[in-house]
Amino acid sequence: MTVRTLTAKAPAKLNLRLKVTGRRPDGYHELVSVMVPVDICDVLEFQAMPEKVELAWEGLPVPVDENNLVTRAIQAFFVRSGLKGGVFARVTKNIPVAAGMGGGSSDAAATLLCLNHLCSGPLTFETLRDLALKLGADVPFFLEPRPSIARGIGEILEPIARWPELWYLIVTPRFQVSTAWVYGNLRLGLTSNEYGRIKDQLGKESLVISQFLENDLESVTSAKFPMLDRIKKTLLDAGAEGALMTGSGPTVFGVFGSREKAEVARKKIVPHDFGRVLLATNWKKGIMDH
Repeated sequence: MTVRTLTAKAPAKLNLRLKVTGRRPDGYHELVSVMVPVDICDVLEFQAMPEKVELAWEGLPVPVDENNLVTRAIQAFFVRSGLKGGVFARVTKNIPVAAGMGGGSSDAAATLLCLNHLCSGPLTFETLRDLALKLGADVPFFLEPRPSIARGIGEILEPIARWPELWYLIVTPRFQVSTAWVYGNLRLGLTSNEYGRIKDQLGKESLVISQFLENDLESVTSAKFPMLDRIKKTLLDAGAEGALMTGSGPTVFGVFGSREKAEVARKKIVPHDFGRVLLATNWKKGIMDH
């Protein structure tokens, strides 16, 4: 191994639009979504070891067991590469957990990229994508995090050429939501030609955020947790151009055209004590570019 240690930043994501378009025989739902990486990041450090795998976690608490996506990504990498080495991994968790922001998926993608780099690139990018998809539907997005239209179960990715400079005020309540539970309770008429509609809106000179934001999963989560509707209303009252739940929730975000407007809104939101409040903008780097 030529490089002995490596540090990566794994960004969170927001779904600015999420429409469910079908259900496959394997139980996965097909969707069309606009996913944008934002600059709230977990930090991962990797150090090559002769044989065993060790994990250390700091920051927000996460279950460290066989279902942990970093653990699974490490195992998948060594099985596919055929290498016998080990690794020490330290994860500093900043992205809210089970909150619809893709933190676990981003960590898994960063793990695959970093291990491949540490081990002098035994796997092609196509192989990494294959491993990523086996780990989770959102993981391939984080191998090259950039504003994208996601289709299929999220693995068919089309970069968006022009995405506006936006600021996001992100509110994560103190409870978690199971993605499986949300999809299991989804009872909606399925959307047709959603891809065409998104392409049409993105092709216009300017994107009207208030008309663009939509999430089919929001009705399921907010029906059980009415606080989410209160958070949305408070964000809009504080000046957001639009507000939406991301993924399966429970995180809700407001969209602003400038940092100044978002900062003013944050001062209005924090006293409500809805939960954790974070300010973010578009992520513009690669996972290992600092």
